[in-house]
Amino acid sequence: MNAIDLLKEDHQKVKKLLTELTETTTRAEKTRRQLLEKIEHELAVHTRLEEEIFYPAFKKAGNSEHAETYFEALEEHRAVEQLVLPDLKNTDTTSEKFSGRAKVLKELVEHHADEEEKEMFKMAKKAMSAEELKTLGEQMQQRKSELQREMSGR
Repeated sequence: MNAIDLLKEDHQKVKKLLTELTETTTRAEKTRRQLLEKIEHELAVHTRLEEEIFYPAFKKAGNSEHAETYFEALEEHRAVEQLVLPDLKNTDTTSEKFSGRAKVLKELVEHHADEEEKEMFKMAKKAMSAEELKTLGEQMQQRKSELQREMSGR
């Protein structure tokens, strides 16, 4: 699987989990906690893959526009990891505030994924050969397996 297909697959999985989370009610305390845990895990693995392998290759293959896109993507990751997700995790799952924060997380992640798919991935396809994307995908799949094992053992 090439790098872009792997990342798109991850995007779909996280979007689905976020939709499930935002459709829960304040009574679904256990479900909300479980979904939030899955989302946090999926985002952590995905973010590491992008930041360790895909983004550096993307930036290296491109020009100043690639660099700008790269830094914007990193900032979006930081906003989710350091601001929105921690806030949501510290919010009472039975509160309306949780619902609002879950929706904000969903919107941020969807915006980020859509931007990557519509802009960054198109730029990557122009700057990298199909073979390079395939090799990157293989590296990312291997690293993804390692990360999943590491993070499951937490």
